[in-house]
Amino acid sequence: EIYSLRVDCKVTSRFAHTVITSKVVNRANESREATFEVELPKTAFITNFSMSIDGKVYPGIIKEKASAQQEYDAAVSRGQSAGLVKITSRKLEQFQVSVNIAAGSKVTFELTYEELLKRQLGKFELLIKVQPKQLVKHFQIDVHIFEPQGIRFLETDSTFMTNELSEALTKVQSETKAHILFKPTVDQQKVKPELDETLLNGDFIVRYDVERGATAGDIQIVNGYFVHYFAPVEMPVFPKNVIFVIDRSGSMAGRKIEQTRDALLKILQDLRPEDHFSFITFNSKVVEWKSSLLQATAENVASATGFVKTLSASGGTDINQALLTAVGMLDKAEELPERSVSMIILLTDGQPTSGENNVEVIQESIQKAIKGKYALFCLGFGFDVSYKFLEKMSLSNGGIARRIYENADAALQLQGFYHEVATPILMKIEMQYPENAVEGLTKSNFKLFFEGSEIIVAGKISNELDLLPVEIKAQTHTSDLTLKEEANVKEKEQIFQNQSYIFGDFIERLWAYLTIQQLLEKSISAQEEDQKALEAEALKLSLQYSFVTPLTSMVVTKPVGHQQTEIANKPTEAG
Repeated sequence: EIYSLRVDCKVTSRFAHTVITSKVVNRANESREATFEVELPKTAFITNFSMSIDGKVYPGIIKEKASAQQEYDAAVSRGQSAGLVKITSRKLEQFQVSVNIAAGSKVTFELTYEELLKRQLGKFELLIKVQPKQLVKHFQIDVHIFEPQGIRFLETDSTFMTNELSEALTKVQSETKAHILFKPTVDQQKVKPELDETLLNGDFIVRYDVERGATAGDIQIVNGYFVHYFAPVEMPVFPKNVIFVIDRSGSMAGRKIEQTRDALLKILQDLRPEDHFSFITFNSKVVEWKSSLLQATAENVASATGFVKTLSASGGTDINQALLTAVGMLDKAEELPERSVSMIILLTDGQPTSGENNVEVIQESIQKAIKGKYALFCLGFGFDVSYKFLEKMSLSNGGIARRIYENADAALQLQGFYHEVATPILMKIEMQYPENAVEGLTKSNFKLFFEGSEIIVAGKISNELDLLPVEIKAQTHTSDLTLKEEANVKEKEQIFQNQSYIFGDFIERLWAYLTIQQLLEKSISAQEEDQKALEAEALKLSLQYSFVTPLTSMVVTKPVGHQQTEIANKPTEAG
């Protein structure tokens, strides 16, 4: 029986620190198994876990994956169980651990994880999965947000809220702080008064955005580490030249091609009149809808709508030829606006089976053809794709990969992705800091910036610095932009001095989190020898800051009489 379940979350300047504490008692008169099962965002890193049974604490210890695996293999050969973390859905992964407890005993499970909230479509989203599977006497979700820039708007959303339950929800908000408390009584948790069934099953979401001045972003400094947020507002939009490369091989038949059609019909309506677009569809043959890109006039969009409605699926998968055809079309396009952004969006649900089917050869041939001129976005539909291949190909060509889950909302996932890249407002962004005064700088040059997202750069500043000058250079649709700003180090440090609930070194941890994420991403498209160096650096930071990343594991030790050790690894989308 879970008698207490608490989710405590502190968000300081987009960096979220979440602690989930579950207290379980065995009221039976024999020993029983207690299970702790939590879903957490895939973007988060677990930093801590412990079990305390009758006052004795069993901590999780974070080690290099290889050495943890050896310990674990030794345990497994004695007949022990599988890892503790697995991907469960598009946004979540599940951590699960079980332990036997004696009659009348109590156990407290505590899991901590951290993540940097990413701005998408103009808002940050904090996702808390709620699934106690039983009524809980003391249940609460407690969220504190502190955003020095000011909170522009804040909303909560939930998939299980009823009128009764919403009475248990309180929100208090000032200019820079918000406190959200959700504390339903046992009666409020019940589906029906006479039933012991819980309503609490689903997502509890906090969405917000911050105030932004029309300056060179916002700089925050704590203990010698800085973070710089930049998300310009009210900029002219670049016209875009976009080629949709759509897989219509046999495996796309049925629901997938229907959902693709639905999404493309909506996307066509969202094109701006100054955009240019075209379609290439492929199975073992590659078919161009038109021989060149067309402007998104009402007439051309109507004609494309007719074409999309006829999309059907059969045959093999020639990814290489389809992409080369798209690159060729952009290369020879003549009527395109001078300052515009060109992109290729590939949607496929399988491995290459026709034409060139060696993924390494395809990656090389596409990178050679694109030569850094166009961004390639790869959407992998379902689980038969080689996600690793799509991820490497997009990251090598200035884009990103995304898995589209085969659910009822697949068309919405496709549209959602398109909306993220639909509004490019800056190109060739360079965030510049004084070289002699800043070290450990995270990525500071960006090819494209899309409205609704946010650029984040972090680093360490040398002790002597009083003023941190920054300069941002970028191209907008109409001009070249230079923005300058100076941050007063002492003043900036002051902002966080008196915040009692801030975890002190949060910008340093944010810097480590961001650096690890970027090193891992870079290693995906790096050559083998560079890959080893990038992974070694990411491993060092993962161990230093105790993050469970794809390079580390957490070894969980249990009381005698159990399998002694279990392992929590970080699953990746590429598996």
